[in-house]
Amino acid sequence: MSTPVFVCTGFLDSGKTTLVKDTLMKQDWIEPGLTLLILCEEGEEQYPEEYLEENEMKLLIVEEPEQLNREFFINCAKNYHPTQVVIEYNGMWNLGELLAKKYPKGWEIQGIYSTVNGTTLDMYLKNMRNLLMEQLTESSLIVVNRCDTKVDRSGFRRALKVQNPMAQLIFEDLEGNIIQPSEDDLPYDVKGDKIVIDDMDFGVWYVDAYDHPGVYLHKEIEFVAQAFRPKGMGEDMFVPVRKIMTCCANDMRFYGYPCKIKNQAKIPLKKWVRVTARFEIEPMPPYGNRQPVLHLVRLEPARKPEEEVVYLG
Repeated sequence: MSTPVFVCTGFLDSGKTTLVKDTLMKQDWIEPGLTLLILCEEGEEQYPEEYLEENEMKLLIVEEPEQLNREFFINCAKNYHPTQVVIEYNGMWNLGELLAKKYPKGWEIQGIYSTVNGTTLDMYLKNMRNLLMEQLTESSLIVVNRCDTKVDRSGFRRALKVQNPMAQLIFEDLEGNIIQPSEDDLPYDVKGDKIVIDDMDFGVWYVDAYDHPGVYLHKEIEFVAQAFRPKGMGEDMFVPVRKIMTCCANDMRFYGYPCKIKNQAKIPLKKWVRVTARFEIEPMPPYGNRQPVLHLVRLEPARKPEEEVVYLG
């Protein structure tokens, strides 16, 4: 029988313990039985003995990343036989090293969750961007908490989400209530039947279209991109892409949604083009899942943008 492992990561006092206590441990997938809690950093929020007893949790404190070796995890399995394991991980430690560990037989990482303090996020983006982004890239859930009314959620979304579009991104206000995203967070008007995306807003649109496809469904989208066709893609499709810097100069990728073409029109590959396309949600073989797909309406030559790379955050 498998033992699920859940990892909660973030910098000191970013809300990891609160996320574990108020969210993770209340989920239906937490099975009855012992939960082994491996705490790698102690912040202001604590785990009282009463809480641990009520929730049938065993707390182990780890002070150095070297302690998290195979022998340690094997001893945990032998000594405690946990139903599930929760690792509250130090955000200053390398998350990739934790994920690459050889765990005891049956132990499987089931979820990686990150917490970010909205009042200090701008500082981390300026001074510790690589370390912050490393943990967020692996996360299935990112919670940006303690956001006041002045927080630039659109800017944070660009900085945090485009490099991990599969993650669920949640903003919380100062009282811990979820802030529902609104159209006002976007740098372009989505109220009409046609949406024009400025050169530097491609990343914002790419992310929001994945998260909220209903906003764009059946509408025409106009933007400038490079025409690209991946190996194996038929001549009835191409991908209009932009190069996006998600973290640093060494971490740039091309992003774009597949675009269907009528009558197999000739596409000027690698050239800059102004694309006007209808936005739809359709299954895409061989992937199978429904995803954003564009239907080409018009294609025109375009000048290369002044900033070829879209920088996020």
